[in-house]
Amino acid sequence: MSEINWVTGINAVSELLKQNPQSAKRVLLNRDRGDDRLDAVRNLAIAAEIELEELDAKELYRVCLEVHQGVAVELADTQRDFKQSEWGEFLAGLEGRCAPPLLLILDGVTDPHNLGACLRSADAAGVDAVIIPKDKAVQVNATVRRVACGAAETVNLFAVPNLSRALIQLKERGLWLFGTDDNAETGVYEQDLRGAVAVVMGSEGTGLRRLTKEKCDFLIGIPMAGAMSSLNVSVAAGVILFEAVRQRQIEQ
Repeated sequence: MSEINWVTGINAVSELLKQNPQSAKRVLLNRDRGDDRLDAVRNLAIAAEIELEELDAKELYRVCLEVHQGVAVELADTQRDFKQSEWGEFLAGLEGRCAPPLLLILDGVTDPHNLGACLRSADAAGVDAVIIPKDKAVQVNATVRRVACGAAETVNLFAVPNLSRALIQLKERGLWLFGTDDNAETGVYEQDLRGAVAVVMGSEGTGLRRLTKEKCDFLIGIPMAGAMSSLNVSVAAGVILFEAVRQRQIEQ
């Protein structure tokens, strides 16, 4: 018997039903909980013609053991398929933009909690796209969706089969690649991040792979004042992305 993959929590479920309802197999609701937000979820499920089951609290916890806030979605498909045509359209759209793009590239992040948190930060910072490798990295699954609190459905995400090639394609379209490195001589607060920028971050344990680092135009780090030498990748992503946002707002 295959494992059921759940997305839980009001925010995550609401965004999934708005942005990607075809991925939902059924929706479970706590029928005893009076909440306008649950009513909104119910209406979204009905509008999308998704199977809806309303259970009491005990039944819901028996079916879904996750922390769910009274709502859970069973996923029919937990991963996004990479479409080369969509990637090509995205690359073409980078040229001639009025506002310089801001991208986040994750090189081999394997923890779904980290990917979910990175997507949430990317959404909050208004990032134009998040790019991950299709292999040897976590993909969008139920845990990622839950941690992202809806951002997995709103962020423009590409899982590319060849990350090295994707970096070259971005550079050909005028983007500067800023790789993060604990030993970088330049700190993020010293670096101009106002142009067409892709922030490239490595895996939780080893950081950027050699070939990825070699393709970066600059290496930047986050100044650390305490005993720890580095931050969690999702925290570091938030720090750097919002520094880029801050610089762009000052320029305006």
